[in-house]
Amino acid sequence: MKSAPTTARPLAVAHLTALDVAPVAWVRSAARAGFDAVGLRMHPAVPGAVAYPMTTGSTPLRELRDVLAGEGVAVHDVEFIPVVPSLDPASFAPLFEAAASLGARCVNVSGDDPDEARLADNLAALAGLAGPFGLRIDLEFMRWRHVGSLAQAREMIARVAHPNLAVLVDALHLSRSGGTPDDVGGMPSGSIGSAQLCDARAALPSSDDEAIREARTDRLPPGDGALPLDALLRALPADVALSVEMPFPSLPADARLDLAHRAARRVVDRFGVALI
Repeated sequence: MKSAPTTARPLAVAHLTALDVAPVAWVRSAARAGFDAVGLRMHPAVPGAVAYPMTTGSTPLRELRDVLAGEGVAVHDVEFIPVVPSLDPASFAPLFEAAASLGARCVNVSGDDPDEARLADNLAALAGLAGPFGLRIDLEFMRWRHVGSLAQAREMIARVAHPNLAVLVDALHLSRSGGTPDDVGGMPSGSIGSAQLCDARAALPSSDDEAIREARTDRLPPGDGALPLDALLRALPADVALSVEMPFPSLPADARLDLAHRAARRVVDRFGVALI
């Protein structure tokens, strides 16, 4: 069993936690709640969904960069790129440029192509394109997508074999796809880029549609459900970035962020994770 990590690291919050809040207000609210970093939804997860695109040199991006500096908040990740059959990797260069200008560390993607050879080629192209911008590509698995489990994500990054491609482990998606913290602990060194924390009820969703609904609107604060978060934290490498993803629509955004931060701190403090 791995010992408790001691490396100090920031605690971030994913934009899905309060996706209705635009970036400037989002950063200010996250800072008030105590978060060190944020995620930004700069590209829609599905066509027409909520996103806040920005381009390098634009007034919205300059304003956001000033607010980030003023609040002392970093950008951890930018999302979300579904890697679909029609994907044109080169078209995301402006997104990567804008993300890099905000100081982001990684861009989150999903695997949504049943042609595994084409999916691997597109992931490799994205990883290669992102590298010069100082960005890593993190592949997130979800049970309703083609790359739906940790095992499938592990196989895909092994197939791509690009040093700038890693796996994003979301505690909810790990559970709902049949994975365990032991599976996380068995991942090859350097293969996990980030982890997202939340909690959930013990009962598993009965269908993919129910899993989607749970993931987007019905998660629980870390420590308030049945997910094995302590075991997950033990299994994660000590340098893996931690983010809270907790959409909780019954609470106003500021109260939601306060709850997300307090709950996550209780979990990581109990385990002994050193946060900045």
